[in-house]
Amino acid sequence: MIDINLIREQPELVRKALADRQMDPGPVDEILRLDEERRELIQKAEALKAERNAVSKEIGRLKDAAERQAKIEAMKAVGDQIGALDDSLRQVEQALEGVQASIPNLPDPRVPYGVDDAENLVIRQHGQIPQYDFEPKPHWELGPQLGIIDFERGVKITGSRFYVLSGAGARLQRALISYMLDLHARQGYTEKYPPFMVKGKTLFGAGQLPKFADNLYRDHEEDLWMVPTAEVPLTGLHMDEILEESELPRLYTAYTPCFRREKMSAGRDVRGIKRGHQFDKVEMYIYCKPDESEAMLQKMTADAEETCRLLGFTYRVKQLCTGDLGFGSAITYDIEVWAAGCQEWLEVSSVSNVTDFQARRANIKYRPADGKRVRFPHTLNGSGLGMPRTLIAVLENNQQADGSVVVPEALRPWMGGIETIRAE
Repeated sequence: MIDINLIREQPELVRKALADRQMDPGPVDEILRLDEERRELIQKAEALKAERNAVSKEIGRLKDAAERQAKIEAMKAVGDQIGALDDSLRQVEQALEGVQASIPNLPDPRVPYGVDDAENLVIRQHGQIPQYDFEPKPHWELGPQLGIIDFERGVKITGSRFYVLSGAGARLQRALISYMLDLHARQGYTEKYPPFMVKGKTLFGAGQLPKFADNLYRDHEEDLWMVPTAEVPLTGLHMDEILEESELPRLYTAYTPCFRREKMSAGRDVRGIKRGHQFDKVEMYIYCKPDESEAMLQKMTADAEETCRLLGFTYRVKQLCTGDLGFGSAITYDIEVWAAGCQEWLEVSSVSNVTDFQARRANIKYRPADGKRVRFPHTLNGSGLGMPRTLIAVLENNQQADGSVVVPEALRPWMGGIETIRAE
């Protein structure tokens, strides 16, 4: 949520930001209208309350019983007016909060203008696209031939877009998660194991509700929602808290399964296990002072890149344009790895500086060391990395002519002695 004072004082800045994001700037006018109505209601209610207080004191001094009763009756009417104004104020404030919650974060001035993801900018690439003396297979052929990906039983158990990892495939997935968590710990992050279900308030604080309600899974009886990413519970960790400046920055990492209703259509993009309603992800998350967030953005991006580099990936870093920027993000870098079988770049990480957007929604503050007024910290999040695309890249890039897959050195400590995955 952005500061309403910014909307009041620089509405054109906010309108332009929405237009750059390819969004309707109309909500800015609605916010200004509701904000003005809110202030008028407060002013009227406060005037009536001041009148009631003054008359109440006067009533106590009156000797004439009839006059006193008349004023008491008059003040009952004033009380009714105050009650009606308070009801109207609650409705206006609820409407104002709803419209405010629909406004995304403002893009950082460095974010390039663009209509959609076709205008994202590649800013660097590590490694060259590997060449093979045989035709590499896509994972949807390689996995079943090795006996490590079972599409048919996944569909039988649950339905379309689900699958079962077996044997060395399941172990490879677990090895990747352990490798990433241990690496992030060495990079300075504290590991958390959060709940995989959260309250609606937690999702609101993280910027997922109300905008993405249709993409989330929830309990039909209770206010419990399956997490779409560990970013959500990691935001909720310090919801409604005041941190001390000396406690910042705080760096966290966490593994969770993630649950999202993917709007998928037929075609190349959904072949195999690239997209599904359930997937695993390791997340990086940082709370920091505003003047530290740019340095933390560069650190988190470098940490995600190191995760790719140690796995031997060829990868590239893209800066998202205004039209492709996430709802809560001010600036985002995507990391894509090359997958030899799919013959395409797969996004495995998205690293974002969210500035104070989530902190305002989740009511997270910190107290400066000088004891002055509390402030909102900045938060950052990044995949470190996301499945199943990381698994896809490991399988496809390390396959051999005989159909086997060599396990990368970085993952072998968690593979129980398996160095090469062969057909069972």
